[in-house]
Amino acid sequence: MSEKSNTNLKLTAIRGATTSKGDTESYIKEAVIELIEQLICLNDLKQEHIISITFTVTKDLTSCFPAAIARKFFNFDSVAFLDCQQMFVPGDIKFCIRVMALVTLKHDRQPVHTYLNESSKLRPDRC
Repeated sequence: MSEKSNTNLKLTAIRGATTSKGDTESYIKEAVIELIEQLICLNDLKQEHIISITFTVTKDLTSCFPAAIARKFFNFDSVAFLDCQQMFVPGDIKFCIRVMALVTLKHDRQPVHTYLNESSKLRPDRC
C-alpha cells in the first residue's frame, strides 16, 4: 500500500525487541511470536499495513531465522522480511531479538515501540 493511495496514512518505522530464554528453535519462536503480537496489537496493525520487518539477533542466537517464524506463524506472505546479525558489543544483552517494522499508520497515530523481557533495558523510556 503506498502513501499516495490513502492520504490518511503515513509511512512509519516501529522498533522493538525481546529476549529469548535460550538458543533453541522453541524459545526463539516463543519470543518472536510474542513480540510481533505485541507490535500488531499495540499499533492496531493489519497485514496490509505491514510493508517489511527486519530482525537482528545477537550472535548467541543461531538455531533458526526469526523472519521464517513470523512469516509462517502469521501467514505474512506479502511482507518483506530480512534477518541480520546484530553487531557484537561486549556486555550486550544475551539472546536478544530486535525488530524494525516499516508500516503504514493512520496519520494522527503515534507508533508504540515494544521492548519486552530483558530488552526493556535497551530503552527504559519506551517500556
